[in-house]
Amino acid sequence: MKRLVVFTAFTLLLGAQGFGQGMGPPSGPNDRSGMAINAEEFVKKAAIGDMFEIEASRLVEPKADADTKPFAQKMIAEHTKTSEELKSLVQSGRVKAQIPTALDPEHQSKLDQLKQQSGDALDRTYDQMQVQAHKEAITLFENYAQTGDNPDLKDWAAKTLPHLKEHLSMAEKLK
Repeated sequence: MKRLVVFTAFTLLLGAQGFGQGMGPPSGPNDRSGMAINAEEFVKKAAIGDMFEIEASRLVEPKADADTKPFAQKMIAEHTKTSEELKSLVQSGRVKAQIPTALDPEHQSKLDQLKQQSGDALDRTYDQMQVQAHKEAITLFENYAQTGDNPDLKDWAAKTLPHLKEHLSMAEKLK
């Protein structure tokens, strides 16, 4: 009987530890279960991130201050390039995924927020959004480069990562 109680307690303890590992908020490209996302989900998130960067930068660039304007121009150019690279991977058949054609509600809401602003408030909001967006992108790309399920996409994520880190560094200096 004593062995049964000890065994049951031990089993419950191990089960509780294992159960708790996948709980809590998602981090980076992991879903709520703690499982790494697949290629389809990574492509969706990366493509939407690029779309947001391009659209927000196009919106801000003509009205931006002297510091933000060249940054916005660089974001348009570099995120257009990464969008084309991602599209090429998908079109080649090496990555089985669909490229989204529109922003998700979260990113559309951020873009709408930018559209309602002007002057210093627009620059400030854009600058803050760029820092946050690049932090999220770095987490997404780092995690996929390490744990992704598609070798070609993992290589592309790893190759793109230094550029995202450079963008973050630039965005942080805009503040």
